[in-house]
Amino acid sequence: MKKVRCPQCGKPITFDETQYSEGHSLVFECPSCRKRFGVKLRAKTSAKSSEQQAPIQATEMPVCGAVVVIENVFHYRQTLSLHPGDNTIGRYMKGSKTQLAIETDDPSMDMLHCVLHVGRKADATWQYTLRDGPSNTGTFVGDVLLAKGERRRIEPGTLFTLGATTLILKGDDTAEQ
Repeated sequence: MKKVRCPQCGKPITFDETQYSEGHSLVFECPSCRKRFGVKLRAKTSAKSSEQQAPIQATEMPVCGAVVVIENVFHYRQTLSLHPGDNTIGRYMKGSKTQLAIETDDPSMDMLHCVLHVGRKADATWQYTLRDGPSNTGTFVGDVLLAKGERRRIEPGTLFTLGATTLILKGDDTAEQ
C-alpha cells in the first residue's frame, strides 16, 4: 500500500500501487475536502542501477524506541520511531518541520509540542528525557504538568499527554509490539 497526502488539507489517502504500472497517472479526490489532484507513479529502479547512480549513503540512524499514540476521538493509533538525539513531537501540518508528526484533529496539540531526547547511559542503555516545546497547553507526564524549562527523565511504559492526546513510550526492545 502506498500513501499520498491531499495537497489542500494534508489528509492521507492510501491505494494499492501494485494494481498500476510504472509511469501510470492517477487522479484522486480527497474524501475530506473534495480537492482533486493527480499523482504519477515513478518507475522503480533496480538495485544494480541504483548502486551505480547513487553515491554510497551513510547508514540509517538506529531506532531506539517508539512513542505510541493511543487511539481516541481525534485520531487512530500511530507508532512513531525514535532516533538518537532530539525527537520533536507535534501535530501534523503540511510544511511543519516536526520530526514525529501526529496525524490528528486535536486542536489542543501544537505543531511543535514537545521534545523527547534519546541518549545513551554509561551502561549503553537508552535514556529518555522529555521537555515541553513550549506549547500552549503544556506537556503532562502522568497527571503532572512539566514546568517551563523542566526536563523529566521517563522510562519505557510512561504515559504522557500533549493537549488531549495520550502517548506511551516504548523502549527499543518493545517498540515493535
